[in-house]
Amino acid sequence: MKFNAITVAPDQGKTPLGLIVLMHGWGANAEDLATLAPILDLPDYQFIFPDAPFDHGQVPGGRAWYALETMSYDGLSESRPGLQQWLGTLAEKTGFPPEQTILGGFSQGGAMTLDVGRELPFAGLMSLSGYLHFSPDARENYTTPVLMVHGRRDMVVPLGAARQARDYFQGLNAPVQYHELDMGHEIPPTVWQLIRSFVMENLPKPD
Repeated sequence: MKFNAITVAPDQGKTPLGLIVLMHGWGANAEDLATLAPILDLPDYQFIFPDAPFDHGQVPGGRAWYALETMSYDGLSESRPGLQQWLGTLAEKTGFPPEQTILGGFSQGGAMTLDVGRELPFAGLMSLSGYLHFSPDARENYTTPVLMVHGRRDMVVPLGAARQARDYFQGLNAPVQYHELDMGHEIPPTVWQLIRSFVMENLPKPD
């Protein structure tokens, strides 16, 4: 499975200190989320924004990680291993292993983050307005830091879905930073600061 992606290098030709991979939501695309790169004010890191593998049937130019029209999540069984394989190639392509990479996503991209992100030893996971699309299983411990941010006025992904994800990862003893904000299904400036702080805590800092 092929994943097209947008890469944003650090400012002024700097050598990157780490890698941030961010996945868009259902019906959006890599270009939509890549607009975050300059406004996050993280000029010392490399960003990669992959396009989901499937066309979105209702949104021109939109992409999907899997179908949400039915509860069967058609396409997930293909996109999950495909994404795992693609993420596994990034160390060779970028020079950054998972331990120096933060994986994150918005909405359906957040769901993919929480699912596939458990399988590699990332420096951190970020779920923005995300949810679980898998049945939680029992694991002894999960030590990767996890940032979860959700809006109390989110009319797309219910707040209860974020709380379920929080409870699952807290049950694994994961270090979870969980924030419920007075917002809808969006990534406003308040969230930019939370992302920035999380990155600086879990990737090497500039001198």
